[in-house]
Amino acid sequence: MRIGITCYPTYGGSGAVATELGLELARRGHEVHIISYASPFRLRGEFTERVTFHEVVPADYPLFEQSPYALALAVKQHEVALREELELMHVHYAIPHAATAWLAKQMLKGQRDLKVVTTLHGTDITLVGQDPSYFTITKFSIEQSDRVTAVSEYLKEETYRAFGCVGCDVQVIPNFVTPAHFHPATDGSCRRALAPAGHKILIHVSNFRPVKRIGDVIKVFAGVRRVLPATLVLAGDGPDRDLAEQEVDRLKLSRDVRFLGKVDQVAELLRGSDLFLLPSQNESFGLSALEAMACGVPVIATRAGGLPEVVVEGETGYLAPVGAVDVMIERAVALLEDGAVHERLRHAAVARALEFSADRIVPRYEELYQGVLRD
Repeated sequence: MRIGITCYPTYGGSGAVATELGLELARRGHEVHIISYASPFRLRGEFTERVTFHEVVPADYPLFEQSPYALALAVKQHEVALREELELMHVHYAIPHAATAWLAKQMLKGQRDLKVVTTLHGTDITLVGQDPSYFTITKFSIEQSDRVTAVSEYLKEETYRAFGCVGCDVQVIPNFVTPAHFHPATDGSCRRALAPAGHKILIHVSNFRPVKRIGDVIKVFAGVRRVLPATLVLAGDGPDRDLAEQEVDRLKLSRDVRFLGKVDQVAELLRGSDLFLLPSQNESFGLSALEAMACGVPVIATRAGGLPEVVVEGETGYLAPVGAVDVMIERAVALLEDGAVHERLRHAAVARALEFSADRIVPRYEELYQGVLRD
């Protein structure tokens, strides 16, 4: 198949999954064309056979106070679909990608029938799409897509609740991991680079938005640090980083907290860690938790959104109510102090993650594509 993929290239679950999907499809012999304003970070800057990146460059014109990226994207999607004879456009994150793909489809009428597949990832439904400025176009774009998928049952139900989407059949295809990249450590080299000997290593990876509740991450770590020698590794960046640094200073934890900023390849960091913290206000799925589990790292997270569909309570980690810092501290300390329990959860986490391996999930997208092309 000849497939177009549009996603946000920046750090975040939707861009990561979209890019990894493109790479996996290419490995399976499909021709993939990724269309965005920058090369996605998971492309790793390397040449990959059957994967081509097409950059969208909006016009810089004084009349435009803000560059009309969406229109430029629609034009590029139309251009690539026509020149490369694409059979379908798979867009990740509804706004504006599903709307621009629909525009490209209309521009191609009479030349080819470009199918549009939209994958909903989270805040495009739970936050951005429900804003009055975008609600109508989000609903329209979902309803006009030839196929719609969501990354969790929670997000599917939230889509129906928020938008109605009469006539939509939202299919759940969860996020996935590639075991070749995300796997347990084979030696202790990862740990030695992160923390002093004897320290337990806790890690959090995100884009540091308010929904991630970075303050709770630090509070949980502070509670653990009162009991055990430990290091907290924070990978990522975003609007709440300054607040996080101030909280670390206030609690006098700076010697044991490492801010690494944006890291393209987090697997090595995960392999060197003992516990992954994800106390989010909401997660549509929790890709970072799945990647941690694939590396043999148990997870302590909130019982919010799609996280219970990923983290199995008492088997691959623990779930707590949003904001229940004391509960998370108690669970973390108990887990880190009991080597046998930690080992059991570590092995169970890897086994659970394999249920979401690329070899199991990507064929479901291929089946979806084949179905839409038969219509």
